[in-house]
Amino acid sequence: MSEKLPNMLDSTIQKIKEMVDVNSVIGEPISTPDGVTIIPVSKVSVGFGGGGSDFVNKSGGENPFGGGVGGGVKVTPICFLIVKDGNVRMMPVAQPANTTADRIVEMVPDTIDKLTSYLDSRKDS
Repeated sequence: MSEKLPNMLDSTIQKIKEMVDVNSVIGEPISTPDGVTIIPVSKVSVGFGGGGSDFVNKSGGENPFGGGVGGGVKVTPICFLIVKDGNVRMMPVAQPANTTADRIVEMVPDTIDKLTSYLDSRKDS
């Protein structure tokens, strides 16, 4: 097999390393005027693959090679670390609901608050 495929994979891995560094996971701290520091934290997913083949060259000489390599990077925000007066608090980033059941579960607290407010206003009347 040709040495071209490993070279293509090495080149793709190097490009992914250039795109993803520690700042992709732990972002640059953001300082506010009132002394709060906010640090973004993300999850990085990386995938790549490749394949190729040497073809038979009937006329002699070096066999021709055909192949390809692809890769992708996905950065998903997870939370923010909030540093204030020496205390650290984590504020998670809410993931969007994927299913109807997830949406219903997200709506329950707000619905209960509205129902409680309504019942309280009826008691006062």
